[in-house]
Amino acid sequence: MPISLTRTLSAAALSLGLVASAAQAADTIKVGTMAGPETDVMQVAKQVAKEKYDLDVEIVEFTDYVTPNAALADGSLDANAYQHEPYMQSMVNDRAYDFAIAGKTFVYPIGAYSAKYDSIDELPDGATIAVPNDPTNEGRSLILLDKHGLITLDDAGNLEATPIDITENPHDYSFKEIEAAQMPRVLQDVDMAFINSTFTQPAGLTLDDALIKEGPDSPYVNLIVVRGGDQDRKEIQELVKAYQSDAVADKAQELFQGGAVPGWK
Repeated sequence: MPISLTRTLSAAALSLGLVASAAQAADTIKVGTMAGPETDVMQVAKQVAKEKYDLDVEIVEFTDYVTPNAALADGSLDANAYQHEPYMQSMVNDRAYDFAIAGKTFVYPIGAYSAKYDSIDELPDGATIAVPNDPTNEGRSLILLDKHGLITLDDAGNLEATPIDITENPHDYSFKEIEAAQMPRVLQDVDMAFINSTFTQPAGLTLDDALIKEGPDSPYVNLIVVRGGDQDRKEIQELVKAYQSDAVADKAQELFQGGAVPGWK
């Protein structure tokens, strides 16, 4: 065979290989989740996506709230599914990320838990309360305390409230700001801790154990977040449809025992 023809065929084969690889890549997306039960829920969405859309979903687990957004912004992920809109917006404002909402997942109500007391009425004056140190979940916790009349905030609608925004603290509570994922570990060392449902199940807690908790009207529905412009990608829309399925809702009910409310219904 002439060398020129061999080179032409080789080039054609290489070209076809690249096209095939690109096509394969187009049917694969990488999604970031929180390690633990949220990843277990995403595993079901992964199965649905494969069965219904022949979409391969690669799940990347994280243990903190900051890294998944950094990974999405730098292109390491195609999407993440772990945050509510107030938190996403605070990150967009702080870091100028170009993000978009592709779909809703679950509301994971936050609750206040104690290893020492069985009722909020037993919480003593001077109690030490642990609150998440990320901008919105800290405000979320303080707003819940305000709602129950335990403290007064200067603005009960301020989603980014911190302890310096407390104007009245009649029980002289002290507050410890702790990373959300560490809350179950410090529960024995404080009088009460606000823990997201994401982290209660691995710690053997359910929402029924909370001394106070958000109701089903919570505005903090979690989201599938993508880079701006990607929300209309076929693969992203297929992921959303796979996630918003009865199989996923059933798995969340099994794992969270009422602590995960479908936000798309």
